[in-house]
Amino acid sequence: MNEAIRLPRDAMLSVRGITKAFGSNSVLKGVDLDITRGSVVALIGGNGAGKSTLMKIIMGIYQPDDGDIYLDGKLAKLGKPAASLAAGIYLVPQEPMLFPNMTVEENVLMGFKENSSVLRKRLAGLINHLGWNMDLGRRAATLSIAEQQLVELLRGLMRDARLLILDEPTSSLTFNEVKSLFKTVEDLKAKGISIIYITHRLTEVFQIADQVLIMRDGVITLNGPVTDFTRDMLVAGLLPPNADVRDAANACVAQDLTGKDPLLVVENLTGYGFNDVSLQVYPGEILGLAGVVGAGRTELATTIFGRDVVKSGKVYIQGRDVTGLSTRAMLEAGLNYVAEDRFLNGIFRLSDVAANTTAANLNRMSRFFTNFKEERKLTDQYIKAFRTKVTGQDQTIGSLSGGNQQKVIIARSLSTMPKVLILDEPTRGIDAAARGDVYHIIAQLKEQGLAILLISSDMEEIVELSDRAVTMYCGHINQEFAKCDISQDNLMAAAFGVIEGSASGA
Repeated sequence: MNEAIRLPRDAMLSVRGITKAFGSNSVLKGVDLDITRGSVVALIGGNGAGKSTLMKIIMGIYQPDDGDIYLDGKLAKLGKPAASLAAGIYLVPQEPMLFPNMTVEENVLMGFKENSSVLRKRLAGLINHLGWNMDLGRRAATLSIAEQQLVELLRGLMRDARLLILDEPTSSLTFNEVKSLFKTVEDLKAKGISIIYITHRLTEVFQIADQVLIMRDGVITLNGPVTDFTRDMLVAGLLPPNADVRDAANACVAQDLTGKDPLLVVENLTGYGFNDVSLQVYPGEILGLAGVVGAGRTELATTIFGRDVVKSGKVYIQGRDVTGLSTRAMLEAGLNYVAEDRFLNGIFRLSDVAANTTAANLNRMSRFFTNFKEERKLTDQYIKAFRTKVTGQDQTIGSLSGGNQQKVIIARSLSTMPKVLILDEPTRGIDAAARGDVYHIIAQLKEQGLAILLISSDMEEIVELSDRAVTMYCGHINQEFAKCDISQDNLMAAAFGVIEGSASGA
């Protein structure tokens, strides 16, 4: 940077003009920020805003395409994690990364080259200084999530961290554990340690932070002292411009469900990552499920589908109790699920389009050998219906565009003739043209009478497609919206825990 750049005198960390793109996807578009010594800066933003990418650049995991980072007013080169650690920057991840069979002491001191007795003495002195009561001989596997996070904090402090990045630190904590963490943050702040506090919980911003930053679409759109803002102002800052302008073609017409029985009923369902969830989806209805990452939406979907354990509650399909059945049994009962991560849970990359289309339906086509005539007929049916761009049925699916891969995955789900379909982030990572095609497919499925549970982080997508919508917050359904109340403003407010009065409670 040239000498014209002015930095605050009390800034421990300053970022100027940071940009980052992955291929054609521009993730950061010129980010500026300052972190003063001994301050807590809350960083909030919707999914895909660029928060994680910015933090990884500060940690040296990614290198920016352009821009500079300053430490104590001096230009810093943080191209590797070791450089960031040496500069006193430490990231405490949302999910602690401890070795379960090692002790607390072993986890904290791993990687140090100094004399072990000196290190142990220093660690004991640090714990005493913080006033923590921690048994260094305990195995990490016996620690609570809150205790594991304290171990991660100790890792950073033992490395003389001056800036701690806390990524969603309370997402898995109980009320008492949250109080304990907040006290720790206050103690660290009093000792002059700066903290970037990433959260989706707006109430925490006002409890713990001195400064608040909002990121949206790769830029910081709001920045200032917490005392200058209200929760409503923060919600407004999270929304894109003109978020509530509705197209005349999307006039509010609520669906008439009179005399219809729900095809999917979830009653007081509890599993890993969510608690006491109830919802219903009717034939020919799209129920939108909105929320931020970590709210429990995907965990709910995979538990309904039989991939994860049901702790309590019930799931019914067409009035039949299917709670806890295997995924194969769920398919036979009329439920199918299109997963969020098509690369991890969706496509067989090295197999062709035909094999991917019919993979969920092999038991219907043959007992021992694939009926290739039936496979080709079924595949051709969906290629034509979905206008999938392929050179032929034998083209490997890994060579298709993201949008065409998604069409094949949806076709696979429909080949099982489901009555209920769960779509988890169906347009994630696909271009605008393919998105329009997927929307058209979803509309066709609705017309055919399928009950669709649509999970999406894209509030605009929920507004455009849903007949009703619910939001998840911290593992609970916290709000339900009728058709006329579904707006980006209402959805964003509920997803961040700010309940609007215009909706009916779930």
